[in-house]
Amino acid sequence: MKTIHTQLLVIGGGLAGFAAALEAAERGVDVLLLEKLEATGGSSAMSGGCLAFAGTDLQAANGVVDSAELLQRDLLEVGNHENDAEVVQAYVDNQLDTYYWLRGHGVEFSPVIEASSGQSVPRVHTVDPADTVRQLVSKCRANGRVTVMTSTKALRLLRDSETSPVKGVIAEEPEGEFILLARDGVLLACGGFGQNSEMVHRFAPHYVNAVFVGGDGNVGDGLRMAWKLGADLRDMAYIKGTYGKHPVDMQNHHSCLAVYKGAIAVNQDGQRFVDESISYKLLGDAVMSQPYHTSFQIFDQPIFESGDDRVRILDFGRRLEEGLLIKADTLEALARMIEVPHDALRQTLDAYNLGVDNGEDPAFGRKALVHHHGRLCRIETGPFYAYPSTAAVFGTYCGLRVDASMRVIDVFDAPIPGLYAAGEVMGGFHGGAYMTGSALGKAVVFGRVAARTMITARTAEAEVAGLA
Repeated sequence: MKTIHTQLLVIGGGLAGFAAALEAAERGVDVLLLEKLEATGGSSAMSGGCLAFAGTDLQAANGVVDSAELLQRDLLEVGNHENDAEVVQAYVDNQLDTYYWLRGHGVEFSPVIEASSGQSVPRVHTVDPADTVRQLVSKCRANGRVTVMTSTKALRLLRDSETSPVKGVIAEEPEGEFILLARDGVLLACGGFGQNSEMVHRFAPHYVNAVFVGGDGNVGDGLRMAWKLGADLRDMAYIKGTYGKHPVDMQNHHSCLAVYKGAIAVNQDGQRFVDESISYKLLGDAVMSQPYHTSFQIFDQPIFESGDDRVRILDFGRRLEEGLLIKADTLEALARMIEVPHDALRQTLDAYNLGVDNGEDPAFGRKALVHHHGRLCRIETGPFYAYPSTAAVFGTYCGLRVDASMRVIDVFDAPIPGLYAAGEVMGGFHGGAYMTGSALGKAVVFGRVAARTMITARTAEAEVAGLA
């Protein structure tokens, strides 16, 4: 069996993997990156392209006052304080530098004008996700220190004993298996397990009927490789779907979040069932307990006009053009079209509008459009709209336990030497729910953090050896 040597091994060709590879290469380290599919990109390239950054020039240009402290508070609040505070702090400490790092590598962001799930102020920095991955791939190739092997799968992690460092992997390419040894360690950046129905059923049986959208390679192999070495897990109880996915359309993979512009969510009986301003992960939980696991986002013409075609989850015009948004001149006609009792829908809407007038939502305590941001508005001006909505699992948002340096931690609270994780394969960051932009954000932020940790660890070892 042939053996290949490298300094740093990255497993996974999404945003986390290429961010780590580029960070390491720019620091003079040779990197070998494995991607088991023919093409790179993974779930990162399929995402909505939102990254959560605080304190940027784009926010300032639109009069948005944000800070690292507010970002930290929001992340912990939306995670119900179930997240690892030190991992959250690592994100907060590195996110602004990462934003400017991406800008420096040619990544273009849309203006920041909308707040979304879990955000007290607008901090959705939107990119073309596939193009962003391609940009980092291009930079890696131009650097000359990064070798990319596609159609190559990591099978098992290698180490000499239970306490010795992870030194590489057994991998498989079309020509057969080979050994890949990495001097500076192994970074798992190979996604979650949303495409593995058995694992999803094991950890989240309540989402068996949800729609699953993600990279074909997201079958949990990275998690299982580390699990075999005794790696601990985090947030497995908090696997959640994202609210707002059309239940039957498979062409437009992205959610529609009219609720964050003032819509209400009603079930098949025409009744509200949740505070619509909460994280769309918690909205996902709520809709899965409704009849047929489905609801309708109900809104009027002013809310429709408040949509934004630069933000995929708020692009109401595109949904209408695609035939996914149901439109009627009157509420009664809309109720007939979606087969919801008109009297019940009218009573629900009247009660909600009265609550808006009185400054209090008596049914569910809704106080804002999204999280703590935005003033509620009446729904009263035709035409009226309905968007059928269920929950889709775009990512598993849980996985390997890591510390703030992205070292994988075992079940006895000790780091597994030589093993690191970043991106969707890691847990502990999101906790009980999710902020828009934090999944793609953590991929690039923690990919860079992991690379720096691996290089620093190797440098420290060399210094110790030199002193000996």
